[in-house]
Amino acid sequence: MNSEKSAGRHKQEPSNGGCAGSSTDANSPPAVTVLTVHQFPSTDESPNHLVYRKMEYIVEKMQDETSGVPVRTVKSFMSKIPSVFTGSDLIMWMIKNLDVEDQNEALHLAHLMAAHGYFFPIDDHMLTVKNDNTFYRFQTPYFWPSNCWEPENTDYAVYLCKRTMQNKTRLELADYEAENLARLQKMFSRKWEFIFMQAEAQSKVDKKRDKLERKVLDSQERAFWDVHRPMPGCVNTTEIDIKKACRMNKPVRNNKYLQPSITATRISPSTSELETVNPIDIIKKQISLLESRLERRNIKVSKVAEACIAFFEQYLEYDYFFVAPEYANPWISDNPELWEQEKQAKDISVRRVKRWAFSLKELLQDYIGREHFIKFLDKEFSGENLKFWEAVQELKALPQSEVQDKVDEIWLEFLAPDASCPINVDSHSYEITKKNMDSPDRWSFDAAAAHVYHLMKSDSYTRYLRSEMYKDFLNGSKKKTSVKGIRSIVSFSARKETAT
Repeated sequence: MNSEKSAGRHKQEPSNGGCAGSSTDANSPPAVTVLTVHQFPSTDESPNHLVYRKMEYIVEKMQDETSGVPVRTVKSFMSKIPSVFTGSDLIMWMIKNLDVEDQNEALHLAHLMAAHGYFFPIDDHMLTVKNDNTFYRFQTPYFWPSNCWEPENTDYAVYLCKRTMQNKTRLELADYEAENLARLQKMFSRKWEFIFMQAEAQSKVDKKRDKLERKVLDSQERAFWDVHRPMPGCVNTTEIDIKKACRMNKPVRNNKYLQPSITATRISPSTSELETVNPIDIIKKQISLLESRLERRNIKVSKVAEACIAFFEQYLEYDYFFVAPEYANPWISDNPELWEQEKQAKDISVRRVKRWAFSLKELLQDYIGREHFIKFLDKEFSGENLKFWEAVQELKALPQSEVQDKVDEIWLEFLAPDASCPINVDSHSYEITKKNMDSPDRWSFDAAAAHVYHLMKSDSYTRYLRSEMYKDFLNGSKKKTSVKGIRSIVSFSARKETAT
């Protein structure tokens, strides 16, 4: 049996350089790379430590020389693959030695252990297990997650930079690793020379090792980073649950009953003091804390004020408290122009046309604006969108007895395969609408109508505001307004002359 297995049964500590060690010597720590890590004061504080201990107990059984998973060196064409075992051997051992019901359960357990980096495929960055002849290798205990490794981005940069220096096909960077390297180079541009020197020094040390030993160490180091910097689509099993992380890292303020432990980011309660604390005092403190929070503003008033000011400035011209209305109130002046304004399309004012540019909603609320927008859509061969949207709005206001007929009418006209006026909706909205037709109601077309409205708002409406059609209408209104003003002045002066 290979000496790597004997090394795998003993937990190793980093040497002076914090290096990861050789799998061929059980007494010397692995010397793969120098890692700047943050180690917690006690591994028992890690929320996942109980799981790690159970997995490591199983892995130690797997590495037993007599009853463990058979590990061997495989000869291939012109080369040797040291210290590997197959996925089928692993699954067979788990079924035989563990309390698992079937092969699927054993495969699931193997997936979990591989995801945590206790063993790994030698030719793949995806840490999964297959029940076939794919080769796997055990991870050295120095890289086990129970050591609470927290590798820094600088360590990852050194590792990737070192990989680019070694002219080996098996050490070529994957696409996502190359992207990470470029990102790290940009992030650490000021100290990249130092990172490059570190990578160069480690590469020289690696070249002095035995060929088979170097293969094993390279794969173990790669697997370590596949756990801590997984490829896209894979789960990072070293991350702590967000709720646990918040409890661990959020300091408690103004509470003398909680005292800080060794690390500044963790707070641990003192049991002896908590037992003597009066619960009423704690509740009073919590109430006073909540009262102080009530006085604190949770929104930026300046941003809200800016939005409100901008809105009211935009609509100031249409506020009849500040600006005289375009048409007099018919209940006071006996002037019916307000009710007949739809008939007076030729004399439409400038500020009414300007209001169409505020939003699509403003444009459609104006009778003349809607008619003008329909002409523009017909000109661009997309008038069916507005017709469909208006039909859906009309459907919502119909009596219940007429809903069924109107739904069938809208479907046959706009959405059926042989529709007379088909509209362009995405597949998702179409499938929802088609499903709603099984039990039709007045809201059956809401998904399609929302999609069509978004298309009009983002495409047709913006092109309408930039079109010459709208600009000419706006300029024509300006000219008519100015001519109308001149005529009123002339007529007023003529009446004045005749009166004198």
